[in-house]
Amino acid sequence: MVQVPMNGATSVNGANGHAAAPNGKSRSETNGAGAQQQRAFNPYAPRAADFLSNVRNFKIIESTLREGEQFANAFFDTKTKIAIAQALDAFGVEYIELTSPAASEQSRKDCEEICKLGLKAKILTHIRCHMDDARIAVETGVDGVDVVIGTSSFLREFSHGKDMAYITKTAIEVIEYVKSKGIEVRFSSEDSFRSDLVDLLSIYQTVDRIGVNRVGIADTVGCANPRQVYDLVRTLRGVVSCDIEIHLHNDTGMAIANAYCALEAGATHIDTSVLGIGERVGITPLGGLVACLYAADPDYVKGKYNLPMLREIENLVAEAVEVNVPFMNPITGYCAFTHKAGIHAKAILNNPSTYEILKPEDFGLTRYVSIGHRLTGWNAVKSRVEQLGLKLTDEEVKDVTAKIKELADVRTQSMDDVDTLLRVYHSGIQSGELAVGQKEALDRLLRRHREGSVTRDPSP
Repeated sequence: MVQVPMNGATSVNGANGHAAAPNGKSRSETNGAGAQQQRAFNPYAPRAADFLSNVRNFKIIESTLREGEQFANAFFDTKTKIAIAQALDAFGVEYIELTSPAASEQSRKDCEEICKLGLKAKILTHIRCHMDDARIAVETGVDGVDVVIGTSSFLREFSHGKDMAYITKTAIEVIEYVKSKGIEVRFSSEDSFRSDLVDLLSIYQTVDRIGVNRVGIADTVGCANPRQVYDLVRTLRGVVSCDIEIHLHNDTGMAIANAYCALEAGATHIDTSVLGIGERVGITPLGGLVACLYAADPDYVKGKYNLPMLREIENLVAEAVEVNVPFMNPITGYCAFTHKAGIHAKAILNNPSTYEILKPEDFGLTRYVSIGHRLTGWNAVKSRVEQLGLKLTDEEVKDVTAKIKELADVRTQSMDDVDTLLRVYHSGIQSGELAVGQKEALDRLLRRHREGSVTRDPSP
């Protein structure tokens, strides 16, 4: 029985998915067979699976300092690791995952240093399913240990060479040791989506019975699609009582969509990294996941995380690994809130929700209406005229917009170019030297302005 809140306490009983009424009877018993039949044919009625969704009840395991260290360009010294950990903590992630202290002596020291910072986020480290690694990990002061071992036929044959019996035996040994130290423990398969389903469910049930805090699913090669993710998580949710974590690589561009579907299916924890950095093309990006979940429930996400911190974190990590924040990056890409087409700009100026599912102000950002191009519309130009404190009629705005388009057919006009044109046009209208439709007069005024600028500030 899965207890879920929905307008009060509601329960989902067994495989038939019938919701129980407050008196303990099923709704079919309470409302009769006719009502049950009506619900069965109502495509908008809640389904049992909907009650399992954690889209509004999830935790982020931020792995920039573990998975992110596997990014090709990554080298984080201790100072940088601490800065990233503190920034992620200020943002509000629930967990920060660090590289295994068994990886190197410096990795062990860094793990100990971050554990001493007193962050609100729980500190995890990620280790192989091996007792030697576990002993080193628990001595660093971490709040939890994430244990992983490959379960697919590929990894069992070509990586560690162990069979499922050995994997199960070792997993039990490591998990019981970590639990004896009073800290969290997660067990994850590696390459889950290319592993045998019977093997997966068997080992997950085994570790669930001995009290693991979470089991993990890993799309190690980025091969899964949203339907596959939903099906596997939903199946697993039916056989374990512990939390479910998912780690999704982005080789086929599915990581964000897969993460969302995992939450819909009942996953509780999502692994992310800043800008998605990690092995190959990385994993679910923190910013992209936040954007997706914000679109589903803005108030929940705003209350959960310090959203204006996102740009600072991404700039910090981008500088550390010597990459630029991609132009198409959700939320913080340089054109994420830039509107260009005239029809779009008009609507945005009237009501930003017409073309924005994310509110830039919630992330400490502002929108920008681009007007120095051939696609611009007079409504966008009028808005800029008003921002500059100029007084022009609609006909005059339309006239100067035509000039902007004419110039933009030669080259895109910068905002300074547009502002100069608007001021020269306004000055000409005010002085009487210019009227609507007088193209030659406007060209003359612009030429005079340019010549005057050269005289005042001659080139060397």
